[in-house]
Amino acid sequence: MTMQFADLAFPTPTREGLAERHATIMALVGSDRAAALVAFDKARRDYDSWSALVHLRFSQDTTNAAAKAAREYADALAPYGTELETAVKRRLLDDPDRAGLEALAGAHTVRLWANDITTFDPAIAGDLEEESKLSARYTELLATARFEIEGESVNLAGLAPYAEDPIRATRHEAERLRWAFFAEHRDEFDAIYDAMVKLRHGMAQKLGDETFTALAYRRMRRLDYGPADVARYREEVLTHVVPLVETILDRRRASNGWDSLCYWDEAFMDPAGNPKPIGDHDTLVAAAETMFDRMDPRLADFYRTLRDGGFMDLKNRPTKAGGGFCTSFPSVGTPFIFANFNGTHHDIGVFTHEMGHAFQAWESRDQPGIDQLWPTMESAEIHSMGLEFLTHPQMGLLVGDRAADRFRTMHLVGSLSFLPYGVCVDHFQHEVYAHPEATPAERHAMWQKLERLYMPWTYYGDLKHPAMGGRWQAKQHIYNGPFYYIDYTLALCCAMQFWVRSRQDFGAALDAYVALCARGGSMPFSGLVESAGLISPFKPGALADVVREAQSFLDA
Repeated sequence: MTMQFADLAFPTPTREGLAERHATIMALVGSDRAAALVAFDKARRDYDSWSALVHLRFSQDTTNAAAKAAREYADALAPYGTELETAVKRRLLDDPDRAGLEALAGAHTVRLWANDITTFDPAIAGDLEEESKLSARYTELLATARFEIEGESVNLAGLAPYAEDPIRATRHEAERLRWAFFAEHRDEFDAIYDAMVKLRHGMAQKLGDETFTALAYRRMRRLDYGPADVARYREEVLTHVVPLVETILDRRRASNGWDSLCYWDEAFMDPAGNPKPIGDHDTLVAAAETMFDRMDPRLADFYRTLRDGGFMDLKNRPTKAGGGFCTSFPSVGTPFIFANFNGTHHDIGVFTHEMGHAFQAWESRDQPGIDQLWPTMESAEIHSMGLEFLTHPQMGLLVGDRAADRFRTMHLVGSLSFLPYGVCVDHFQHEVYAHPEATPAERHAMWQKLERLYMPWTYYGDLKHPAMGGRWQAKQHIYNGPFYYIDYTLALCCAMQFWVRSRQDFGAALDAYVALCARGGSMPFSGLVESAGLISPFKPGALADVVREAQSFLDA
């Protein structure tokens, strides 16, 4: 019988209960290390499953008082849970028999623990709780957005179809409304972020770091690369991708007969109109079953597990948090996909993207420890973006056969166009946290400068808020997941390599993809990339080769 999401329930932990459970684990460390590791893994799975469900429920309805209270309780408890977890890791790592620990837990897991204990101290427990509160404030503020357009009342996600409308004036109106909301709340967005930056900088200094950047990399568990490697990768994007995207956009301007390409034209990629899903939510969910049946029985069986068990929430609702994500409940092994369908091609993109995350979580559910279930995020994004490209041959099922080639071209162009924006978001955050004393106005100026470097084609016209450097305020990752964005661009370099390989031998490419998913987080980024036969984005030429193939495809 398929597990039902509606039946999921996890006991709510308390400080006292957590303390008692971890005291038992600590006692076992000295007498039976193997038993201690089993108990520790079970405790973490139980806690993480409860926390994931609480945060998912809040995202499903940000106005639900009970869900909000449960999230606030979870956010308040999290630093204490982290304190207890870190104490166990410290105790395990204090044992001089490191080889014995690695034999039981795995060498990579031990390296992760050695990293983790540097990211927490009881001195920052209150700061972590405040960081969660600020994150919730940002999410709730976004969820309040309401717009009246063409007789409809929509939220931010619902505004997206109008921002891609074939009628240029409609696209302009959609962007005018969007940025008027951010302009109206500019001071509040600035205040939230200013508090976040100062709070994170303070936490880093309490832990002995000069700035938050080093701490952020450790929080992301980046064991095998650092800011210098990322800076070199940004240069690769600037050298190889920015000129190509600029050429693509100028061709689009000319083909549409525009004197200039405005910001509200960038999302309108196809002169015939951006391909859309063939139908509504139910139609797309049904078509996806046929798509995965044609691709591979492993994908198909997993998809039915999610669908039949209710482990997907894809419809846009007024009080639902924006965006899309995949979460998991490590006690049960079945992941959950969250999205906001709005009738645009983004529905297909977010669905295949989150399906990739979910499939990886499913394939790696039998990894021996919780630390190996998920890889670090730049590796995880290979699975999500990789599936976006691997579904290309079946796109006719989702957008119709006549629009399939146009969708494939649009997705490739969109991926290339994303790279400059993605590295701009990353570079901006490096600048912000290198200068935590900067004023909100100075941060807006930082964005303007970097935007001109990585996206020199951007012209906002009469959209005053983004023209003044405010575009970054709409990017949730900057607020809620600091430094979690370069991951998408690194993964995209790898995902496009899967695309190249799939055009030559689809079956072999898919088998390599499934095998990579099953490895979960058993290795760091470089190891996983190498295990799949991919070229690391940090190696010279990796991006150049992919861009060359893409350019050849677009010119064909």
